[in-house]
Amino acid sequence: MQKGKTFIISGPSGVGKSTVLKALLEKRPDLYFSVSATTRDPRPGEVDGVHYHFMDVDAFRQRIAEDAFLEYAEYVGNFYGTPKRYVDEAMNAGRDVILDIEIQGALQVCGKRPETVRIFISPPSWSELERRLTERGTDSPEKIQKRLLRAKVEFQTAHTYDYFVINDTVEDAVEELDAIMTAEHCKPAERMEIISGR
Repeated sequence: MQKGKTFIISGPSGVGKSTVLKALLEKRPDLYFSVSATTRDPRPGEVDGVHYHFMDVDAFRQRIAEDAFLEYAEYVGNFYGTPKRYVDEAMNAGRDVILDIEIQGALQVCGKRPETVRIFISPPSWSELERRLTERGTDSPEKIQKRLLRAKVEFQTAHTYDYFVINDTVEDAVEELDAIMTAEHCKPAERMEIISGR
């Protein structure tokens, strides 16, 4: 059985990553979506192991010491991280894994696992990103400006990614992501292994 591959999806806030990933997971039911660990308190309706793996700070620090995370970061007083265990279990079962993480986290993962495939998701234009952030109705105008400034910084690293997908429509973005994942399994090293029966 072929081992699964790890794919990272990054992109600015408001680009529609969650919507695209939901549709991609419906199209590829065998795809494993990596659930992050966090030290923040669960919000109403959040389920442990589904939305996040919730843990206390001491347990999180212990796992950092054990090198149990592919990447981790502290954000607004809470820790967030990608547990290695679940990613490895899925890959060893032949499933592809998808991580929805920021650029800094992506750098950490690729430092440990250079074979990880990185995909940057972009809005079709700046005005569209601004429109999407505004229409979400969750942020103040100041917070929207902060998110747009951050997006500019994120765009400066987009050229370091393996692929660049423009989320103009969800359907087109999902089709491109699906094609990328298929293509990644058509690399000579993997196909020749199948033929030689190793």
